[in-house]
Amino acid sequence: MALVTFMSDFGTEDHYVAAVKAAILKGNQSLNIIDISHSIYPSDIGHASYVLKSVFRDFPANTVHLCAVDLNSREPNKLIAIKLEEHYFVGPDSGLFSLLSTQRPTAIIDINALKPIESTFDAKDIMAPVVSGLANGKNIHEIGPALQEMKVLYSRQLKVTKREISGNVIRVDSYGNLITNIVQTEFDTIMKINGNKPFEVGFGREKSRRIHKTYNEVESGEFYIFFNSNGYLQIGINKGNASELLGLALDSPVVINFEI
Repeated sequence: MALVTFMSDFGTEDHYVAAVKAAILKGNQSLNIIDISHSIYPSDIGHASYVLKSVFRDFPANTVHLCAVDLNSREPNKLIAIKLEEHYFVGPDSGLFSLLSTQRPTAIIDINALKPIESTFDAKDIMAPVVSGLANGKNIHEIGPALQEMKVLYSRQLKVTKREISGNVIRVDSYGNLITNIVQTEFDTIMKINGNKPFEVGFGREKSRRIHKTYNEVESGEFYIFFNSNGYLQIGINKGNASELLGLALDSPVVINFEI
C-alpha cells in the first residue's frame, strides 16, 4: 500500500480538505494521507511547483501525490495522472507537473475520459477515487486512455558562464527568505574551473564575498547567504524578513561574479 500526499490551494478554514480526504479513505480506510500544504496561493502554479518539487523525492517510490491547485482556471484543464521518477501525481494538466523534473513522465493518463463526470468539486468526485485506486495498487493504465503529452511550462533559466552565474528569486517563503534558482552544483563547477578564485554575490544594493554554512554565522539583523537543503542559494536575515528589509521580491535578480 502506497503513501498518499495532499497539496492544495483550499486553505484550512473550510471543509474542503476534509471532504477530499474522506473520499480517498472510502477506497481504503487504512491509507496514510500526509498533508504537504493547503496554503498554496490560489492558482499559483509557481508556488505549488516549488513546494512539491522540494519535497516529493523525500517520500518513498510509488507514493501518490494529489495536487489540487488551480482547479478553477478560466481555461479548463484535463485532469491527469502521471508517473514520474517512480512517483504518481494526480491533478489538473496546468503545467505544474512539467516543472517538477527534467525527466519525462513514463505515463500520462486522462483520468476523466472513460466515464466522464461533471462536478463542481473535481478533487473530491474525480481525483480522490483515482488517488485511492493508485495507492491500492491499481495499474495507472487501467484508469483511462494514455495521452502523448501534457502541458509544459518553462521556469526561469540560469545564465552560467566562467565569469558569472545570473539567476532570480523564485520563492519568498513565509519567513521572508529569498530562495533563488542558483544551484550549488553549478556554483561548485564554476569555482573548480576558476581554481577557487574569489567571487562576489550581488543582490539589490548588497554585495558579499562569502557564502555561509548556517544562519547562525551572522548576528541578529544581518543577512546570510547559503545553499539550503535543496541545493538552492538562499538569502535571509537572521531574525528578520529579508524580502522586506532588502527590498527584494519574486523575480529579483541575483548574480554571482567570479574573478578570472
